[in-house]
Amino acid sequence: MSLNTIDAKMLAKMFLAGAKNLESKKEWINELNVFPVPDGDTGTNMTLTIMSAAKDVAAMSATDDVDMKSLAKAISSGSLRGARGNSGVILSQLFRGFTKAIRDCEEIDVKIMAEASEKAVETAYKAVMKPKEGTILTVAKGAALKARELADAGEADLDRFIREIIEHADYVLSQTPEMLPVLKQAGVVDSGGQGLMQVLKGAYDAFQGKEIDYTIEDAKSAAATGTVKAEMQEEADIKFGYCTEFIIMLNRTFNIKQEMDFKDFLESIGDSIVVVADDDVVKVHVHTNDPGLAIQKALKYGALSNMKIDNMRLEHHEKVIRMAEKEAAANAAEEAAPMEKKESGFIAVSVGEGINEIFKGLGVDYIIEGGQTMNPSTEDVLNAIEKVNADTIYVLPNNKNIILAANQAKSMVEDKKIVVIPTKTIAQGITAVINFVPDMSAEDNEAAMNEEIGHVKTGEVTYAVRDTVIDDKEIRQGDYMGIGDAGILSVGTDIEEVSAKMIDEMMDEDMELISIYYGADTTEEAAEALKARVEEKYPSCDIELQYGGQPIYYYIISVE
Repeated sequence: MSLNTIDAKMLAKMFLAGAKNLESKKEWINELNVFPVPDGDTGTNMTLTIMSAAKDVAAMSATDDVDMKSLAKAISSGSLRGARGNSGVILSQLFRGFTKAIRDCEEIDVKIMAEASEKAVETAYKAVMKPKEGTILTVAKGAALKARELADAGEADLDRFIREIIEHADYVLSQTPEMLPVLKQAGVVDSGGQGLMQVLKGAYDAFQGKEIDYTIEDAKSAAATGTVKAEMQEEADIKFGYCTEFIIMLNRTFNIKQEMDFKDFLESIGDSIVVVADDDVVKVHVHTNDPGLAIQKALKYGALSNMKIDNMRLEHHEKVIRMAEKEAAANAAEEAAPMEKKESGFIAVSVGEGINEIFKGLGVDYIIEGGQTMNPSTEDVLNAIEKVNADTIYVLPNNKNIILAANQAKSMVEDKKIVVIPTKTIAQGITAVINFVPDMSAEDNEAAMNEEIGHVKTGEVTYAVRDTVIDDKEIRQGDYMGIGDAGILSVGTDIEEVSAKMIDEMMDEDMELISIYYGADTTEEAAEALKARVEEKYPSCDIELQYGGQPIYYYIISVE
């Protein structure tokens, strides 16, 4: 029997199935990354992005109370907050555009699906400053074009419609190596495009009624409702005694920042938290030892209805209260004193004890732990911005795969001026901070920092996790690689030779300073030996050697 429409309940199942399918394939997608470095993370970034929204969708679905507007809000806001890496940000923008087109619909048919697909692609392309074909964007565009073709041809059966879109998108994915030579040389398709295909294929499986485990990790407890009874858990495992539910009838717009603040508050007083917002109402669920605090906070946003409070463990009520008070006191003690208000502040993404200390010594106010080994999410950047008490905040992503998330966070902040300096490496971030002048305007500082980071060349030394060919260089698993701003600069089995050759490739007659940051897996003796070798070859340059402590990369080296 053909199906011509999809309701909110079915769309929720499709979304969760797509998320689960992507999650199950994430390591395979990671391995499609062109550069064979040990931190290939496209699959991980896309999975963390979609799972940020899937937890809210799963909680909503478990209540059997799903409408299109609430579902669209959960998918859009959840993926926007959780977006990590370029592929994750683009995926979140695809969801954002798609949900904008469907949020006011009762059901989705072929015509609406085609319009939503086009809106998804339009939104994602706008989010990328310089869109590149042969990527996830191309695969999404191919799917949208096929959707429009089928809709215009009068196709009404959604099963055929979705199947043909997936078949065409798979073909477009197979052509990505013809659009990007680096993919063809490595013998892989685009990893982001493959990630998108897994979401679509998982969603189609759910549409066809295939048996799927829709359980989302950490969402099971969040899906609990007032019908949850104490006997479903071991009493000793229940930390918070009252299952508290209510609906806020909003008296003003509940923006993403307010939603995050409210969730943070609920997390400080309990667990098993669900906050699902749409334009008019917010559905709230929390396990807490003080329902009054949750209610009092919620009243700031509007009137309450459908209130329900259940005592989940009567005989241990007093014990649970004491545990919660102790935890609340510990949390309060950990809260740092408010930062003194200042005109300008800095946030830097960094990893490694030594590099963190360098940034702090240069006046960076907040360090977001992460970078090449784990890309911070948009929400991580938003949380950092919230904690820096400054009128103007400069954000240093220090990785090309974090710039989009930083810019996405910037677009969501209204009460502070956010300046994202597009630093692609730790070395560029350090240069940017050094060239900040307090007496200059934000615009002049931004221009000056952007100009100075353009003079910095960076190389990183790591090892290969698989055999491949890149830039006409044959790479074997276990080889050391020197990776520059534009590609592989050196390959070999001797780490000092690879590092020295990489520096040679970065040097020109104008370079005056070489900075070497050695990582957690490099001894000081080895680093000193490399420094001595570089000093001998480049006696006219200043050579700086510092402990970075970064994982994965034996050396981060800059020349300027």
